[in-house]
Parts: sequence; structure tokens; C-alpha cells
Amino acid sequence: MNDRDFMISAGGISLAFLIYWFAGHPYFVTERLVMFLTIMIFSGTLMFYIRKARRGEDIFLRDIPGLKAIEEAVGRSTEMGKPVLYVPGIMDMDQVETVAGVIVLGHVSKMTARYETTLNVPVSRAIVMKAAQEACKESYLMEGRPDMFHDDMVHYLTDEQFAFAAGVNGIMVREKPAACLYMGKFYAESLILAETGNSIGAIQIAGTASQAQIPFFVTACDYTLIGEEFFAASAYLSQRPELIGGVKGQDMIKVIVIATILGGVLLRLLNDIGLINFNILQFLKVT
Repeated sequence: MNDRDFMISAGGISLAFLIYWFAGHPYFVTERLVMFLTIMIFSGTLMFYIRKARRGEDIFLRDIPGLKAIEEAVGRSTEMGKPVLYVPGIMDMDQVETVAGVIVLGHVSKMTARYETTLNVPVSRAIVMKAAQEACKESYLMEGRPDMFHDDMVHYLTDEQFAFAAGVNGIMVREKPAACLYMGKFYAESLILAETGNSIGAIQIAGTASQAQIPFFVTACDYTLIGEEFFAASAYLSQRPELIGGVKGQDMIKVIVIATILGGVLLRLLNDIGLINFNILQFLKVT
């Protein structure tokens, strides 16, 4: 759908709703008006920036040092002739952090294929192993090096949390990778992995949305993707318009939410001191 058709469709839907509203809006729950308008505004914001990105317009996204450091880490491993260790968390594919970790793995494996660097990916779930193998296989094929891919580069260790941590630590001590990347869902094993990687002198880059583990990664790793930076990594690395537009749209939605909160606090304050006779809480109330 081109921009003209999109604007015509959006205008037609808006006009139809206005006619329906002024006609008495039967079957419409009036108490849910704020929720309805919020959904429409947020959806429109996302669609606007996604379409803007698809048109090729310039969209500014803040640089994330941790993402830029990934290529540096792979390059360092290549120069030293050592492998890259990538750990996509310890949880299954039903966790969004694991999905994000596998997506980032696809881009890392492109770099290892391009630079002919050994990649080692230990996993703790069978389904994650299969997804990671497919991501790596596709990346090596896209780089024109399918001969370098082998299934054993992604291998299963164990489902047990600390047994998995011990297994990964053993790989670190034996193979001494020059770069260790931790991208996914982690728990108490995060500090164990990061400290072992630090002890062998590897450059370490971590990414997770687990709030309790972020301090450990920040302390022991060279770079850390914190929270939503990790989820935005696929957009930064792939440069796909849909993902870039989605990230920008989400940022603008946050700006709208913050502005609404500050405006609501100001209106409530003016109402409390008697300067205006408008109670914002009654308007925003959702039953």
C-alpha cells in the first residue's frame, strides 16, 4: 500500500468513527474511550515510523557501543587465531530474550564466516540448539561459506543450570576464546561465566533484560547491552526498515507517555490548588 492509499484508508476509518460517534455510538463502551484513543495513537505512531523507514528517510538511532564492539571482538579473535564463544542464555525459546539472543547469533555467525573464525555455541536446551544451528547455517550460506559450517559448532551440554555453567567454564579454560558473548536469559550463573571469561583475558560482551543479572555483567564484562538495548540489537545489526521504524516508534511512544504523565501531574496540581475546575483523574479513569 502506497502513502496515498494509506492516507485515504486512515482518513476513511477516522471519518467513519466520527460519524458513528456523533450518531450516538451504540454498543461502544464510553468508559473505555481513553483506552481506545491510546491504542489508536500508539498504533498510528508505530505505523508512521515504520512507513517512514520503508521510504528510506533518515531515522536517527543512538549508537550502542556494545554492538559496535561485537565486530571488534570477532576481529580480535581472528587476529589471535582463537575461537569466539557465544552463549545464548540458559532458557528455552519461549523466552523473548532467548529469541533475541538467537537473532544476534545470526549476525555474529556472519562475521565469523566472513573472517573465517571458529565459532563455539554451547546451549542448554534442545530446541534452542536447533534454532541456533539453523541461524548459523543460514548465515554461513549467505556469506558464501557453507563449507565452513558444521553442526557441532552449536552443541548441547545439559539442562541443569550450574552443570551448564561448569561445562561452559570448562570450554573457556581449555580453548581460551578471545571473545565471549553472552546474549540471552541468565540467572545466578551469569557472574560465574563472566568471571571465568575475565580470568582468561577474553573481551566480553553481554546482553540481557534480567535486571538482577545486569550489575554482574556490567562489573565483569567490557560491554553490556542493558534491557531494551538488547532487544533493539537486531534492528541495529540488520538495518531492516521494519525493525528500525519499530524501535523509533517505540521511543516516540515513550515520549508521549512521559509527556502525558507530566501533563497529568500538572493538571492535577492546578486542580488541587483551585486554579482550574478539571479533574484529570476522572477523565483518565478506566473501569
